[in-house]
Amino acid sequence: MQGVKIYQEKLFNSFRLSDHVPASNFYRGLKEILQLDFLYKETVGYYGKSGQKSMDSIMFFKLSLIGYLKNIISDRKLISHCNMRLNLLYFLDYKTETKKKEYLGSSKLCKTCLIKKQCLGKTAKEKKFSITYYRKK
Repeated sequence: MQGVKIYQEKLFNSFRLSDHVPASNFYRGLKEILQLDFLYKETVGYYGKSGQKSMDSIMFFKLSLIGYLKNIISDRKLISHCNMRLNLLYFLDYKTETKKKEYLGSSKLCKTCLIKKQCLGKTAKEKKFSITYYRKK
């Protein structure tokens, strides 16, 4: 008799990324030796005092590092790539209970954007992208 598996989402999930990333993984080792806490002090002058909170400085650096190592120059491709790899999610301190944070492209940014021609005529809602990588303090 042939069995059929029916997929159903669990209501409560106990999942730890650290259990699923091998000890010999490159990004696991990099996470253990890479100390980036100094970035908070070094970058504080580049942030405003009001408005929406931005992405965590360490998270931004780690994403940039992954993009460099994997030769990914598109932010959206980088986020998509990181979402599919458990070792990268572990390196980025992803928490399974983290809610997505959305960032909108403002009109100020659009004026200086290098790919402005590709998205002309799109509304702010269409330019919205979400990212799941940020830390709670």
